[in-house]
Amino acid sequence: MKPLLQRLKHSPIWAALALLAACAAPSPVVAPANDPVTLRVNVFRGGSNIPIYMGLEKGYFQRRGISLEMQFTPNSDQQRAGLAAGRFEIAHAAVDNAVAMIEVAKNDVIIIAGGDGGMNELLVRQDINKPADIRGRTYVVDAPNTAYALIGRKVFKNAGLLDGRDYQLDPLGGSETRTKGLDTPAGAATMLNPPWNFIARDRGAKSLGRTIELYGPYQAVGAFVMRPWAKANASALERYMAAYIEGCRAAQDPLQKTQVLAVLKRELKLDDRLTELTYRELMLPGSGLSKDCALDLQGFKNVLALRADIEGQWGGQAPAPEKFLDLSYFERALKHTMP
Repeated sequence: MKPLLQRLKHSPIWAALALLAACAAPSPVVAPANDPVTLRVNVFRGGSNIPIYMGLEKGYFQRRGISLEMQFTPNSDQQRAGLAAGRFEIAHAAVDNAVAMIEVAKNDVIIIAGGDGGMNELLVRQDINKPADIRGRTYVVDAPNTAYALIGRKVFKNAGLLDGRDYQLDPLGGSETRTKGLDTPAGAATMLNPPWNFIARDRGAKSLGRTIELYGPYQAVGAFVMRPWAKANASALERYMAAYIEGCRAAQDPLQKTQVLAVLKRELKLDDRLTELTYRELMLPGSGLSKDCALDLQGFKNVLALRADIEGQWGGQAPAPEKFLDLSYFERALKHTMP
């Protein structure tokens, strides 16, 4: 007679027990295939790109078979149009631009990650002491109906001013261009982030405060892509996100500060003082980089509330944030990152 264990192995009871054990065991986390791919990534010039720079510096993208082609946009209008037209795959910018693409241009876009709180300051000419002093002057912006321009318009609205009636909007473009917008009396105020806010101060501008103080939590720079592309290239996108997260961690690691400073100085072409000032802003809680560059949900709700208020969108009532988000690629990427 066969031993009892051998007889059980060939019985329906044993098969049932094996099935139950398989169901109870945790599924292994399978990393995306490491197939070589080139991704075109479109950004504004500035300190917010440090997670990408550090990811390149440390070899995190290369280790995952990703070659990056970085593109620098002069303004958000060109960036939004470029993403919709497929001229690049991934955009990093104020996520309100993605909201505008979805709601205004009717593009099938998703926000996939956060980054930072903007680190913006309201910079003005020396003869302006409070927001109300911009009456009869000009507010220099990137695009008038998105992102940081809306924060300024909200600040001025709280001071009793409306654009087009009490002051004018001048859409000059990105931070690098707007830094020079305060050089003449025609440009009275603008929003700037590092290193451009410090450069503007060196050129004679002064600050009326950070946006986090003037408005509150705000989800500024994040990553967004076209939804169809994300679905068709999930493996590449998850690998990109994993390297981006690791680059974000490296940027925030105090033990790697010397290397981070060197990268900032080289990529942004700054002197030592401006490099240190930019680094401090990047490390500022609530305004600088978020942990793992994750999306700040409350900050994003404020983005939507601001658009509802200033642009009058959705009848003045902001929709649920989930409409614009797909954080599943980011969440899966977290499982494949190194601590």
